[in-house]
Amino acid sequence: MPTRLQAVRDRIATACARSGRSPSEVTLVGVSKTHPPEAVRAAFAAGLRDFGENRVQEAEAKAEALADLRAAGLRWHLIGHLQGNKAKKAAALFDVVHSVDGAELAARLDRAAAEQGRVLPVLVQVDLAGEATKFGLEESGLFATLESLRAMESLRVEGLMVLPPWFDDPEATRPFFARLRGLRDGAVARGLGGPGLSMGMSHDFEVAIEEGATIVRVGTAIFGERGGPAPAPLEPPLAPRE
Repeated sequence: MPTRLQAVRDRIATACARSGRSPSEVTLVGVSKTHPPEAVRAAFAAGLRDFGENRVQEAEAKAEALADLRAAGLRWHLIGHLQGNKAKKAAALFDVVHSVDGAELAARLDRAAAEQGRVLPVLVQVDLAGEATKFGLEESGLFATLESLRAMESLRVEGLMVLPPWFDDPEATRPFFARLRGLRDGAVARGLGGPGLSMGMSHDFEVAIEEGATIVRVGTAIFGERGGPAPAPLEPPLAPRE
């Protein structure tokens, strides 16, 4: 019986094969929000290195409990909305911030990263559906905002991120992923950021990979339902994968 993590890796490999890509082009971020540090530790032992959190406070507690793994290669990704007043903590804690949704937040992160003497990799979140419950830049203002971010010396824009609407049929998300890829291509052509595309979750990451995702954010398929029973053990350990 394959483990949850290996099953996800196999699905990534299959999706990459369908689209003529290498699995090495796709970073798997395990969405560990609401799951305890022990679940992160088990996934790390099974070879996962990148973990996504939604809230700074929850991530702080986990990072403290898992400080030994950070030194061994664990990387924290902020994938949820970031309030400006938490920018300083976020710049210190996370290796990548996926949810930059405006120039003001970017400026705060830039100042915080400069104070810490680091360059912070970020992705800019784009709102492609206009859902009231989600954040992100409007498509019409994306390139102007990216232009303003180019002057920030302590941020490195690695690409774009999207949270599409939920559909029972994963195929329904394809147009959103394709639109984000087109915006990414336009940004790269203008010299306004890197080629990263953070898109796709447990139910639709294969479609996202087919549309060019370089980062997929997978929680339930690895850790089980949030607040539900503990996921199946991630044994036997797998060799670490970078």
